[in-house]
Amino acid sequence: MRDNMSSSAFNTWFAPLEVVDYADEVLVLRVKSQFVVEYIEENYIDLLSRAIWRVFGENTRLEYRVLIDSTSGAGATYPSTTATRSPLNAGERTFVDRNWDSQLNEQYSFNSFIQGESNRLARTAALAIAKDPGRTSFNPLFIYGGSGVGKTHLANAIGNAVVAANPTKRVLYVSANTFKLQYQQAAQQNKIPDFLLFYQQVDVLIVDDIQFFSGLKGTQDTFFHIFNHLHQSRKQLILTSDRSPLQLHDVEERLLTRFKWGLPAQIERPDYALRRNILQYKMRQDGMQLSDEIVDYISQNACENVRDIEGVLASLMAYSTLMDHDIDLALARQVVGRLVEVQPKSILMEDIMGTVCEYTKISEKAVQGESRQKDVVRARQLIIYLGKRLTEYSLSEIGATVHRSHATVIHALNTLSDQMEYDKVLKRDAEKLESELRK
Repeated sequence: MRDNMSSSAFNTWFAPLEVVDYADEVLVLRVKSQFVVEYIEENYIDLLSRAIWRVFGENTRLEYRVLIDSTSGAGATYPSTTATRSPLNAGERTFVDRNWDSQLNEQYSFNSFIQGESNRLARTAALAIAKDPGRTSFNPLFIYGGSGVGKTHLANAIGNAVVAANPTKRVLYVSANTFKLQYQQAAQQNKIPDFLLFYQQVDVLIVDDIQFFSGLKGTQDTFFHIFNHLHQSRKQLILTSDRSPLQLHDVEERLLTRFKWGLPAQIERPDYALRRNILQYKMRQDGMQLSDEIVDYISQNACENVRDIEGVLASLMAYSTLMDHDIDLALARQVVGRLVEVQPKSILMEDIMGTVCEYTKISEKAVQGESRQKDVVRARQLIIYLGKRLTEYSLSEIGATVHRSHATVIHALNTLSDQMEYDKVLKRDAEKLESELRK
């Protein structure tokens, strides 16, 4: 397990587990809480099942014993919700088993795929395909982008929407690696015709991580024939990749040409607004409440992909539950620092001056002048206050930005701090400006 996940995830979820019994092909693991059981079942059960079956045998069943009394070791036992059948040969089932299994992840839907500028094109095209698969000009839909931006989520959302609207449609989700293994097994067993026949029956074919076809001539040749048959039959193809068709290497030109027939749609790294919306959606799902300060901090720093946001939120929830600790900004900083590389933003006094002047509609010349008008003084005080909070500048350097002395800066800081105790509008403005500058 340790070799297949981050050290922080392993230490949080698996290091504390204990094997308390193994008899009659039933393995019993002791866990600290029901929350741990639910989290493992939802996020790691496939990986855990593979490890258990490899060590203890393919017929082993898993049970959890939730510790109730640490002194006596008494606990409540819960069976795992996972099937007892080994998943080691799961890739073979899709063309051997005639009982259709779409292999879709039912948790992925359009409702849980939050739209933003970085994914608008891909999501809009996906919705059109879901309503009329194979009949739009988006065939194939080639979704590409970095790891964790939502490609697999969106592809599965299309499949689930199609199945919900028309249960008779044969939708199939398959990873490129699984397709490769299926092809190799079919070739070894002289069952290529059966393999091709199965895939030619599909109405909507979703192939995830198509970049892994690179350098696999036999796999590419076979997929080329499947692609042609489905496309000519007006069946829908949805492909995902970590790069655009133009950047794929060791893939036959005839395949690359077909990948570009429909719509190559990029999903970019989520921007701040989308990260915040995703975080708030996940919080509602999990019944969590975090302060705006914590939400802003996570949104600003867990910025590479959606998985970073989910990982931070899960770790916060786990730490709070297992350690009985309130979630505050200090804890958020600690968790984020362990999971993502926090790059401190360098904020200049010029940035603060420009942002405050634009927000208050007061010119820089007026702020630096001698005016004692209330709105000008307020803008000047905000610049000083934010300079003290967000930069490493000395008070004299902050004062120089607005042409004021060291003593005037101190007076402005004290005055503004007192006013914010009772002036909610002023406090809101200061918080909004700080959040904007931290982005």
